[in-house]
Amino acid sequence: MKSASRSPLRISQFNGFTLLELLVVISIIGVLAGLAVPIFNNFKPNVVQAGTRQLLDDVARARQLAISQRTTVYMVFVPPTNYLNVWTDPIASTWTAADRGKAQKLLDKQMIGYTYVSLRSLGDQPGRPTVRFLSPWKTLPDGVMIANEKFGPRIAANPMMNISTNDLNGNTFLAMQIFGFSRTNNIPFPAEDTSGNSQGRFVNLPYIAFNYLGQLTSGQNEFIPLARGAVVFGHKDGQPTGSMTVRESPPGNVTNAFNVVSIDWLTGRAHLERQEVR
Repeated sequence: MKSASRSPLRISQFNGFTLLELLVVISIIGVLAGLAVPIFNNFKPNVVQAGTRQLLDDVARARQLAISQRTTVYMVFVPPTNYLNVWTDPIASTWTAADRGKAQKLLDKQMIGYTYVSLRSLGDQPGRPTVRFLSPWKTLPDGVMIANEKFGPRIAANPMMNISTNDLNGNTFLAMQIFGFSRTNNIPFPAEDTSGNSQGRFVNLPYIAFNYLGQLTSGQNEFIPLARGAVVFGHKDGQPTGSMTVRESPPGNVTNAFNVVSIDWLTGRAHLERQEVR
């Protein structure tokens, strides 16, 4: 019996890539990566845009509350200690322990925190208005803040900041003047049940306000500049100390690449004024 014949073992041969082919593939990958980077950058969150949108919406909310409740609604802001230290104001000595605890929690909301307040509402008894905080304290997103200069004193003909822009020919001209917030000492702080001093006054707070027609009570247009950067707060034993450092990133962007919430006093409507790149 013949043994079964066996076919010779065949070894498949595989050809490798040449150096030229590898270089071509690497070049194509590099080109595709270069094209994809700008697209991926479009998906990165723009904190200034997000903060501007939030502030525009919340200013509109304050106006809507004033109209719907037929009263004056204040949008009050947590001021920085370098311009208006409400925590060391003599009136703060009348705070209770509970008030001090609430105020302590607002130390790390300087330049980024705000809320709505009404001093009287429909249904209040004549001569017996009831102060109401119409929302919890809100904060702007991390990475954006209201410009520090906006919290300075509001003095006629003495702006805290001038913002310039360029025309099509590259000439520089004044775009807007930024005055400090108006201030009031008739709003309880840090809470609606905080008692005032013997004259019924409270610490001074920066604010804007809308009347029942939705107009700014100041009778003047309002500009609120936003800055890209961060407010770094000091802490001790896990509690904010009140010390703060303002870091614009890049420095000067509040004027060089400005984003300003502009409010028309007559209509109360807000829109964005921003630096245009030409």
